[in-house]
Amino acid sequence: MTSEIAIMNKEAIALASDSAVTAVSESGEKIFTSVNKLFALSKYHPVGIMIYGNATFMGVPWETIIKVYRNKLGKKSFNTLEEYAMDFISFLDNGNPMFPDFVQEEYLRNYIYGYFEFIRSKIVEKVHSIIDEEGEILDEVVEKIVSETIEEHYEKWEKADSIPTIPEDFSENIIKKYIKIIDKAIEDIFEELPISEIHYNQLRKISGNLFSKFPEGIGNENTSGIVVAGFGEEDIFPSLISFHIDGIIENRLKHKKHISAKIDYETDALIVPFAQREMVDTFMQGVDPLYIVVEEDYLSQIFKEYAEIVIEDLDKYTEEEKIRLKNKLLDIGNKILKDLKERLEEFRHETYISPITSVVSMLPKDELAAMAESLVNLTSLKRKFSMESETVGGPIDVAVISKGDGFIWIKRKYYFKAELNPQFFANYYKEGQK
Repeated sequence: MTSEIAIMNKEAIALASDSAVTAVSESGEKIFTSVNKLFALSKYHPVGIMIYGNATFMGVPWETIIKVYRNKLGKKSFNTLEEYAMDFISFLDNGNPMFPDFVQEEYLRNYIYGYFEFIRSKIVEKVHSIIDEEGEILDEVVEKIVSETIEEHYEKWEKADSIPTIPEDFSENIIKKYIKIIDKAIEDIFEELPISEIHYNQLRKISGNLFSKFPEGIGNENTSGIVVAGFGEEDIFPSLISFHIDGIIENRLKHKKHISAKIDYETDALIVPFAQREMVDTFMQGVDPLYIVVEEDYLSQIFKEYAEIVIEDLDKYTEEEKIRLKNKLLDIGNKILKDLKERLEEFRHETYISPITSVVSMLPKDELAAMAESLVNLTSLKRKFSMESETVGGPIDVAVISKGDGFIWIKRKYYFKAELNPQFFANYYKEGQK
């Protein structure tokens, strides 16, 4: 995993990223703490890019992809930051030779097999739960579990909106072209499980939707996040745009816009964390976000149980009257709980968030960089002194982008010694020296 942050005010935007990445293989996991995730997107203009999630895309390291794009971009500039972001997305899309057909087909195969394995794991989990409770399970119960689980996933994918940049018939064409791979995946993964023809077709449709939709609550461990930040030629203040990117099939990039944030005349400062953000949220809100979730769930449960306890002790009421009174109490409880949440949120904003952003709006460039580094380091420190895996760590790269000075490194790790490699720095702007 990763911890990254962007902090911006009207003068500049500071970007900071850790250097940890988790590599997974058949023999296990290994965490490396020297990976580059923060780059200048242009050698000549004030634009940067950060990567989080998967460190590679379609088998190619993101660092390689970004530097190939940077060379292609050259001295070309765009009027807005959004145009830089969309140009980078277009570079990945539309038949980029770095991602040949056989690589795309392998991505499709792995994604389908991986998702079917996920569905099967949910089925097996439910079956084992019943066996543990009752000691056995009937065949018809297994069939019901299989049916309900497949239909549940099918409904999620069917209800999700298609990616606007992908044609409407894209999913159907994927099924037609790769039907042999899809059917073999169904046979290999679900084996002896009872799959009806209806559910067989539902699994096929899920396969097509895998490459054209992003349903809520369903993630892909191979998804990468990219953050493009800085200034376009006509931008007065900094902004950023982030995307979630899955892969490419049939030369179509599966991606969606994640976060868009910008400074303007009304917004003086913003702090935008990415990936592992719990410590930044704790710093900003004065309380761990997980604590807030647990607290709200517990309060919700209390209000619900309180209504039921009150109704149970009212013997003089009929059942219908009890139901009406219970619903009334639940409605009152929900209104009280909603008001409580709003008041607490308002308190957190006025007491913690607003004062911090107020200070950020006045910070000079060096202080923006120091704050960005400190917040990433805070997440790293928490991981280090807990029983969780140290998925955030290593040197922290920090850069500041401003309209006048461009992309400036504040801290940058190199895998080589600068004094032994003068040719690297001499060649960096070689195009500009011609």
